[in-house]
Amino acid sequence: MTSAQHLIRSQRDLLLSWTRDHPAPLLRWLQDEKVLSSTHYLSLLEKSSSNAVAQALDTVCATEESSVKFLQVLKDVQDYYCKDLQVWVERHCRNDSVSKPAPAPVRVEEKKSKGPIGKLFKGKTKGFTLTTDVKAKEDLKPSRSIKAVNIQASISAHKKTLLQRTGQLKCYAEGEQATSNSASHIEIRYTDLFVTEDDEIVDNNQHEYFDLASRRARIYVHQACQRIKPCNLLSSQGPTGRTPKRVKMKGIAGIGKSVAVQRLLYEWAIGKNMREFTCVFDLRFRELNLIEEPLSLLELLAERFRYLKTALPDLFSSPGSLLFILDGLDEFKFSLDWNTPDKHIDIGMKVPISEMMVALIKGSLLPEASVIITTRPSTEAPKRFFQKCCVVLGFEEVQVKEYTTKFFKDSEIAGRVYEYILNNDSLFVLSFIPLYCYIICTAMAEFFSSENKEEKDKSLELNPPRTVSEVYFCYLFTAVKHHALRGATERSTPRSEVLSLVKQELTNLGKLAYESLLQKKIIFKSSDLESYGVTPADLQSTFLCHILQPLKEETVEMFSFFHLTVQEHLAALYCAVSLFSQDDIIQALDFWCFGQHPASSTAAPLRNPDLNMDKLESLQMFTRFFMGMLRARLAGQLEGLVQSPVEEVEETPIKLGFWFQEQFKGKKLENQTALNLLHCLMEFHNKETTIMVAPEIKTLYLFKMKLSVVDCAAMHYVLQFSPHKLQELNVGYSNIGNRGLTRLGPILHRCESLYLRYNCLDRQAALLESAVLKSNECQVKKLFMCGNNLGPEGVLELWKALEHNTTVEELYLDITGITERGTENIVNCLSKNTSLKTLTIVGNDIGKEGRKRLRELEQLRPGLRIIANFVDDLGLLQAYLDWVEEIRADRDQMDSVKNADALQSVLKGLQVAGEQVEKGENAKKAKELETNILNLLKSHTDLNGGR
Repeated sequence: MTSAQHLIRSQRDLLLSWTRDHPAPLLRWLQDEKVLSSTHYLSLLEKSSSNAVAQALDTVCATEESSVKFLQVLKDVQDYYCKDLQVWVERHCRNDSVSKPAPAPVRVEEKKSKGPIGKLFKGKTKGFTLTTDVKAKEDLKPSRSIKAVNIQASISAHKKTLLQRTGQLKCYAEGEQATSNSASHIEIRYTDLFVTEDDEIVDNNQHEYFDLASRRARIYVHQACQRIKPCNLLSSQGPTGRTPKRVKMKGIAGIGKSVAVQRLLYEWAIGKNMREFTCVFDLRFRELNLIEEPLSLLELLAERFRYLKTALPDLFSSPGSLLFILDGLDEFKFSLDWNTPDKHIDIGMKVPISEMMVALIKGSLLPEASVIITTRPSTEAPKRFFQKCCVVLGFEEVQVKEYTTKFFKDSEIAGRVYEYILNNDSLFVLSFIPLYCYIICTAMAEFFSSENKEEKDKSLELNPPRTVSEVYFCYLFTAVKHHALRGATERSTPRSEVLSLVKQELTNLGKLAYESLLQKKIIFKSSDLESYGVTPADLQSTFLCHILQPLKEETVEMFSFFHLTVQEHLAALYCAVSLFSQDDIIQALDFWCFGQHPASSTAAPLRNPDLNMDKLESLQMFTRFFMGMLRARLAGQLEGLVQSPVEEVEETPIKLGFWFQEQFKGKKLENQTALNLLHCLMEFHNKETTIMVAPEIKTLYLFKMKLSVVDCAAMHYVLQFSPHKLQELNVGYSNIGNRGLTRLGPILHRCESLYLRYNCLDRQAALLESAVLKSNECQVKKLFMCGNNLGPEGVLELWKALEHNTTVEELYLDITGITERGTENIVNCLSKNTSLKTLTIVGNDIGKEGRKRLRELEQLRPGLRIIANFVDDLGLLQAYLDWVEEIRADRDQMDSVKNADALQSVLKGLQVAGEQVEKGENAKKAKELETNILNLLKSHTDLNGGR
């Protein structure tokens, strides 16, 4: 017998020639068998295929143990390679063909399992016993009945094709040296996503980014979000342990849906996950848009996967082993009728493509097969057809750091970029969307490179971007410079010179982006581009993604902007260099923000604009981009595209100041509209303009807006320029958290009525608010902190702050976690306070000693009204009755664990109070409130399956 080590060394060149063109399966399986370390494996993926396999073979030959493992892996992955290798495996990898170290005694069930192909095709490799778990799965596999001899070659070809197509992720690359950021293998760059259960609540009128931001604010605080690996989308769930057959995964553009699908396909193709499926068919709705005539599912698959054509009949003999992945339902141009009665459709029946997709998703076609669809939130796909629905929420902070580390090879640069993102609210909130993370990192690459500072200054002549507009402009500039103009410019080429070289292309592309945005059009044919003077051959590698594969005999190209926000930014850039007069700018803002059609204008963006007035909300990100690009133009940063006259630089900010004044002074603004105007002012970032506007903002009502840290930053940026007090700032139920409140901190002392109810605030927030109340400039009269977890330590700080405060007249601390300890210094502090007239602390477990202290305080401060029991105040009881009714009607609130806890606190407070008051109107209202809460909690429990 020959040792495995000697065999591999003697046959090294032969093995290298057979595997070097397709190393992915071999390398991945060697890593999973611990033959290659994780670090070594990832480093090999960055090398050429030939060098990667050569170095792997050198590692394998180092010991007899690793050589034996290599032969085992070679058996498992042989079907990915040529027939000659398979013959070699059959000859040399039998159990008796090589000597092995004496193994430790093992149980039969612990022996190695076959690979995915080997398990499917019996008899291919012998002498290896399956584990008990794998055996159990194999017994359940429908694929056992499939004629393996007919499909073996077809499945192998399918997997090889998938690996070639899914092995790389698009990424920014500058140069070809080791220092470039060109590592793009999916194993290197993929970062796990977070998802949560879908509650099917979506506001279709809202820009999808803002809707997601508001959902995240609630979801991340109140729900236990689980990180999901794509391969677990079809895993069993719930107490029944049933495996879902139909799964919907939704999320906004750029959140990672398609990349997650790509990862899933890669894992299946390489044989590492979802091995219960014999075949996975991935279909993109963008491609299905090309199908105009009725056809059968068999015909569709035979055209899309030609190497599977002969195997399809055998595959469909066991439909339970098939998985269909349908990516991008929102991009499907055909209408879908979900309510039509089901009719029998088989795989050979010709039907319209829209009818086929509905039948496949609903399960009237191939009910035994599994289906995963991805879609954006605004597209209807009724939940009743799916056993599992997910919302993709992108990254959390730890994933942002992981992604940044993977993007930049230099760990020092990665750390600096991550810190910059972390310390910039605008960038930090953007970064939870994976594609934004990519855009931010690409933009930052110009500023955090290892090049010397002098060269960096010449490159962009800008500081690192701070606002969203600046990030996108840097991203666009980087794309132009390093892709469109590759070879025509160098790092030191001035920005104005670079922009002048692509002025016409950017103008044409921006016009296409703008006019399509008004029509909500995101997919384009070549003819669409050509009508705007855009040549796909010149631009697709820079600005557009070539997003379609040939589906029929002829090649049909479709295009899309890299991301919806890239389209919005280019549209804004076009408008910023096309609207010259101040009147045109004002008319444009009236049009975009309020739907007022321009009276008369010769400016191209305002001539016969086609806009659905019901979709104004979808232009909010665009208007922010426009203000940022207008600022860049006035600052001379768009030189090369346009030049601003001196008088325009001086007069435009004043003209805009008057316009913004008018909006806040003369109109009753909707919540989102008011917030958008604040963001526009922050993106414009002109002190003179903001000083004119800020004093006109007397109240800011953003109740239940689910605000992000960037929203708080926008409020702070504008209001810091106002010398006057703010009559009311209402950010109740906005989930701003400690970070958001900290961002608002410098303006809180000027808020006469400050509503901070249910904002996920804790002791840290109480410390911040205490500092506000101690300030000599404090103007706060009413402070609402209900429903926050301030705790006893936080409340003790508030009592200290109120000891010498002379402005606060009303303080509401219902359900804030006050305990008996939280009342220790209340008598000493509040007995010295002279301004406080009303204090409510219901829904807190202050104990007997706490109630005793309150009675003592009442005697010392007869002018202070203290409401510690629900039954003490009829108005308070009615307010809580209204609140419970509001929660009943609003699933968005009821899904909140925080509110469930709050309801329990109210219930406990009612029960304690009920022991003291048994009759009267108050007692009647208290009983009604108790009954309503019990019913609400019961219905919520029933709705969630007893959880």
